[in-house]
Amino acid sequence: MPVPLAIAAPAAAAVLAYVNARGALWNDLRVLDGQYTSLVRTLYRMKTDRLNMFYLLEEWAQSRSHAHRDLVLFEGKRHTYAQVYDRALRYGTWLKENLGVKSGDIVAMDFQNSDSFIFVWFGLWAVGAKPAFINYNLTGNALTHCIKVAETSLCLVDPAVEANVTDDVKAENPGVKFVTFTPEVEADAFAAPPNRLPDEQRSQADYADMAILIYTSGTTGLPKPAIVSWSKCIGGSGIGDRTLRIGKNDIVYTAMPLYHSAAAVLSFLTVLHAGSTQALGRKFSTKSYWSDVREMDATVLQYVGETLRYLLAAPSQIDPKTGENLDKKHKVRLAYGNGLRPDVWRRFQDRFGVDEIGEMYAATEGTAALINICANDLTAGAMGRTGWLTDFLMSRSIAVVEVDWATEEPARDPKTGLCRRVKNRGDPGEMLFQLPSDDPTKRFQGYYKNPQANAKKLMRDVLKKGDAWFRTGDVVRWDTEGRIWFNDRIGDTFRWKSENVSTSEVSEAVGTHPAVKEANVYGVELPHHDGRAGCAAVYLDQRAPLDETLRSLAEHTRSLLPKYAVPLFLRVVRGEPGEAQTTGTNKQQKHFLRQAGVKPDPATEEELGELYWLAGDGYRRFGDKEWRELEGGRVKL
Repeated sequence: MPVPLAIAAPAAAAVLAYVNARGALWNDLRVLDGQYTSLVRTLYRMKTDRLNMFYLLEEWAQSRSHAHRDLVLFEGKRHTYAQVYDRALRYGTWLKENLGVKSGDIVAMDFQNSDSFIFVWFGLWAVGAKPAFINYNLTGNALTHCIKVAETSLCLVDPAVEANVTDDVKAENPGVKFVTFTPEVEADAFAAPPNRLPDEQRSQADYADMAILIYTSGTTGLPKPAIVSWSKCIGGSGIGDRTLRIGKNDIVYTAMPLYHSAAAVLSFLTVLHAGSTQALGRKFSTKSYWSDVREMDATVLQYVGETLRYLLAAPSQIDPKTGENLDKKHKVRLAYGNGLRPDVWRRFQDRFGVDEIGEMYAATEGTAALINICANDLTAGAMGRTGWLTDFLMSRSIAVVEVDWATEEPARDPKTGLCRRVKNRGDPGEMLFQLPSDDPTKRFQGYYKNPQANAKKLMRDVLKKGDAWFRTGDVVRWDTEGRIWFNDRIGDTFRWKSENVSTSEVSEAVGTHPAVKEANVYGVELPHHDGRAGCAAVYLDQRAPLDETLRSLAEHTRSLLPKYAVPLFLRVVRGEPGEAQTTGTNKQQKHFLRQAGVKPDPATEEELGELYWLAGDGYRRFGDKEWRELEGGRVKL
């Protein structure tokens, strides 16, 4: 006897809802859509010799649907697809005829965010050249290093950062011509004819060929130029338009620097693939952020690192006429990026009314990416998520392996010499991505002409003899629900009382205290003690008396953390979060703090913050007297 439709339909819907909830089916379908579409796009563009994404701009600019649609919004200016394409042709002509730029050349760009950045970038691609995006905050040796390792003969400079390019920097790069892109120079470029060079000038034989040089953040030393291939440009941007469903009617706002892959690939090239609009901020500022978002009618936000924490720490904007709180006065439906901490996640969504978070795990030099599309509490805080389908597929290409903490390398079985997956699902271990064993460079292009650095990221004989894997350097937990949690960065985790302490977990615990705006946790060496003791550099809301806050913070951390993980030291940092100890992409830096240690020094405290230590029921001032007792072995922690 057939089941009536009135009964069958709800029953089927209930079964489908159950399967989706348990197996994350909808999440998997979106992820697989992004991966499949990116693969097809890449192979098609390689076959038709259209890997250079100049052609994607050209296709939109010559289409009826997009020629007159806005592509770039910046500081009150609007540029359509056709106008950006025209500028790219003109700037390309000028670069070729006035500066001798030719196909295959690497040209350094030292620019702040602007519409001009995009014009120059695509002008270089128009003539077949490759841009090297330099962090505009760099000066001195770091800037000199970045220009040298790019092996360029031309560096284009934004007049806003011209002062960074000193005579010393020029003297260290005698073969490099420095051209400041003044308004007069830009007028000359705009006056050049919009000549389109023959396709042969942009020909690219392989999807693994270099598209851009983008430098690492330099959190552990001098920045390294990573090769960003055409496949990475196409695949990375495919996450946005297919997996995150960013469409032609969306306006994506970013104030993250275009010199980094997060804004360049995951924001602007995503916009280009989706046929949508890029709203661009010159620099990140909590004071102007939401005003920009409202003024440009943004529907999507892109973030990196601690960006959303800084927005959360900032006071609400109030309408001066009506007195209305403007926190939720916007059109934003989605915020996506990487580095969002669990303790910020839901608080940001609740305060600002952003329905969906797209948290990604990716690295400029990395070989794969993860994503967690989250609109509920189940996966909030996870940097990636797998359902039944993607879990089955990715478990073959992703491995979470045990770590030898003495060497900070993946542990190897003394009998077989192979690495071991963690014993239980959800145990912490280093995440590795599988590479083609016959030619790893197909997926891992690595750092530009730096075989030593590349060798450190590549592992052989991991799970079987002859295989090849990429080392992420990140310790993660992949639990039975398919959620992938960031645990810590290898090198950041430290040993204390014979236990491993995760700086990420301690930061999250400290950061949930209502007076803590930001916490940066690291380990410090102490006299007469093995391992490293925990120290947290904190920005505090000091409306309450400091003594009361420090006592409350001690009680808070002791209630949430095991005894060995409770920070024994604090640095109370002056100012607001994000003003120091971060990279240009709002990632925390620890090496300066680790180097400073906890030996009292007035100059260091002026720069990095006053020292306190855990004593009795709270944190108390740590000075010369306390240091002498520690140094003399009279105190055992």
